[in-house]
Amino acid sequence: MKAVAFHGKRDVRVDQVPDPTIEQPTDAIIRITSSGICGSDLHLYEVLGPFIDEGDILGHEPMGIVEEVGPEVTHIAKGDRVVIPFNISCGHCFMCDQKLYSQCETTQVRDQGKGAALLGYTKLYGQVPGGQAEYLRVPQAHFGPIKVPEGPPDERFVYMSDVLPTAWQAVEYAAVPDGGTLAVFGLGPIGQMCARIALHHGASEVFGIDLVPERLEMARRHGVHAVDLREHDDIAEALRSLTDGRGPDSVIDAVGMEAHGAPFGKLAQTLAGFLPDVLAEKMIEKAGVDRLSVLHATIDTVRRGGTISLSGVYGGMVDPMPMMDLFDKQIQLRMGQANVKRWIDDILPLVQEDSDPLGVEDLATHKLPLDQAPHAYEIFQKKQDGAIKVLLTP
Repeated sequence: MKAVAFHGKRDVRVDQVPDPTIEQPTDAIIRITSSGICGSDLHLYEVLGPFIDEGDILGHEPMGIVEEVGPEVTHIAKGDRVVIPFNISCGHCFMCDQKLYSQCETTQVRDQGKGAALLGYTKLYGQVPGGQAEYLRVPQAHFGPIKVPEGPPDERFVYMSDVLPTAWQAVEYAAVPDGGTLAVFGLGPIGQMCARIALHHGASEVFGIDLVPERLEMARRHGVHAVDLREHDDIAEALRSLTDGRGPDSVIDAVGMEAHGAPFGKLAQTLAGFLPDVLAEKMIEKAGVDRLSVLHATIDTVRRGGTISLSGVYGGMVDPMPMMDLFDKQIQLRMGQANVKRWIDDILPLVQEDSDPLGVEDLATHKLPLDQAPHAYEIFQKKQDGAIKVLLTP
């Protein structure tokens, strides 16, 4: 089969690889019909190369048709249309019973000190072959796959693999008061959906902060008060001026370590790319190479007593945190990998509505064949050609 494989920094290729097969009684084989490129895939493309081997298959936002199931998989069958969560979780361990599916104890990658294994995401998370391919082996398929109806286009459902539950959890963790205000830093796919979900939940106003014109325009189409970062020297003060001098009740950081405009973090990331893998791993893990400008801006922006929700991915372990400000402002801070299946019962009815209340059919800017994956990664990483969200179709 064809699959998108890692071959080095900014080097992904479409390789011919063996077709997957059933390996465990809880496996399923899925024929992929759509698979998204996620912002966190760009971390592999740009920063996290030391944690991934050449030839590893990428992708964790797939959906498709069931081709085969193992003997312990009974809730789906050959021919079913399914979405595959990026978490690989068993559904019955202690953590899954708490609905903390991203911490599943059955698939935890203990030798790396990490939570549940993920599809297509480095040695840190199990090195499981991903879904940017023609076929995918789905571990723990007795629990994970989400059955969806025939008829509507893939765009109605594919984002339940990652984008929608990640955004939904970010909004839940942000704890926006009834009729309150929310600021979303970063209007990529997650930020776009955070803003729409918050408005759907009843936020009185959502401010979306970015500097890419196409992203700002997309947000405006969905009722978001888009704020162009390039027009403000002090974004926190600008947002305070729009919220009675206090700042928004809640803030979501949907950027993480892909943030613009943090030269020292960028330099450290670049230097890490030139080191031997064993040294680069330590630098990325220990040396605080994240670009924290957005996280610091959220702390400055949120009102006293407010809540910050982190959905952007940060990778370093010793990043300097302004603990005095966090304490003095009595800020609540929540974060973590999305527990995908925890939120599906809330999301699935919405994506099935004819009115498309979350605007899922207005998110993908590019739908490209799998063979064009190298081009797709390049335009997404460089924010070229208006690329906000890219779907690959085998």
